[in-house]
This record gives sequence, C-alpha cells and structure tokens, in this order.
Amino acid sequence: MAATQLATTPGTTTSTRTAAVVAGIGYVAIFVLAIFANFMVREGLIEPGDAAATATNIRDSEALFRAGTVAFLAVFVIDIAVAWGLWIVFRSANRDISLLSAWSRLMYTVFLGVAVVFFYMVLELVSDADSFEGFGAGQVDAQVMLLLDAFNFTWLVGLVAFGLHLILVGYLILKSRLAPKLLGTAYIVDTLAVGLVANYQDYADAFLAMVAAPSIIGEMWLGLWLLLRAGREEREVA
Repeated sequence: MAATQLATTPGTTTSTRTAAVVAGIGYVAIFVLAIFANFMVREGLIEPGDAAATATNIRDSEALFRAGTVAFLAVFVIDIAVAWGLWIVFRSANRDISLLSAWSRLMYTVFLGVAVVFFYMVLELVSDADSFEGFGAGQVDAQVMLLLDAFNFTWLVGLVAFGLHLILVGYLILKSRLAPKLLGTAYIVDTLAVGLVANYQDYADAFLAMVAAPSIIGEMWLGLWLLLRAGREEREVA
C-alpha cells in the first residue's frame, strides 16, 4: 500500500514513471518533427520578401510542404500528451505551478493548431488553381505570402505562452535540482522582440542563436531525462 501511495496521488491511476515515459517519447518525437517542419520545410521553402519565389518553391515541392504541414499537426497533437505527462511528473514539486505550466503549454498548443490552418489554406491556393482563376498569378502569390505571415504571427503569439511554460518548468526543475530556467526567458525575449524592435530582421539571427542552442541542449536533455530517469526513484523506494 505504501509503495502505491508513493507512485500515485489520491484520485489518480498514472504513476510518475509512466507519465515521464509518455512525455519523454513526446519530447523526442516533437524534437525530430519540429526540426523537419520548421527548418527543412518552412525555412527551406519560404523566401522572405519574395512572394513569387516562395509560391513557386511550394508548388514545385508540394509533397514536401504537405509533409511539413502534417508534421506540425503531429506536434500539435503530441504536445497535449506532453503537457499532461509533465504535469504528473512535476506535481510533487509544486502541484499548482505544475498545473499552470501544463495550461501554458496547452495554450501554446492551441495557437500552433490555429497556425497550421494557414498552411492548409496555402496548399489550397497552390494546388487548386481552377478555384482561383479570377486571380492573377501575382495576386495568388501575395495571398500565399500573407497566409504564411499569418502562420508566423499566430505561432509567435503562442510562443509567449510557451515561454511562460518553460520558465515554470525551469522553476520546477530547479526545485527538483535538475536544471536552470533560462530557456523560457530566451523564448519570451525573442517573441517580444518581434513586436517591439522595428528592425527585428537585422537581429533575427542573433535571437535565433540565443534560443536555438539552449533549446537543442536543454529540451533534448529534458526529454532524455524523462525517458531514462524520471520517476525511477519511486520504483526504487517501492
């Protein structure tokens, strides 16, 4: 009985270890899917400031763009499970903050899901030319670019909630003596900079470097920790 109480809390049936494995698998999957969707598809096909080249790239690589869209959609679904798993893993450190962290991640996930809708609208524009025969080629290209910008801005708004999530997870990790909480601050700085810095593009590479390096190291490390170690202490005690 005592061992069972260590693994669960009243009213729950999921052990910390099980939740950690679910969240860890989700983290690793998101890591791979996000790199593909964001860097190979989004960054690879979009030419900033050149609507015609961007639309042409997407038309010529429609299958790749569709795969990236599905990858973003998969991230949207997997993030729900990750938020649930992280709440269970860290609720022993601080139940209320762990719940707020989960809600913050879910809020980001909602915005990502809305953003993916714009990718599907881009596909509709580039793959069904007959439905838009009244538009000139330049008008269609401009619409494609507008929808891609809508994706970017919707995602950026969601990243504010994601930044809050990372700060809270950082606090919970620190309380568990695991890792620092600077990653969430970096995300928020980058997100706010888009709205506050008029010439953001001049500094975009610096902001990306500030976020990407700790993201790759910190987030992948957290995913591996969840998979390999989190919750095992309960089993050892049991």
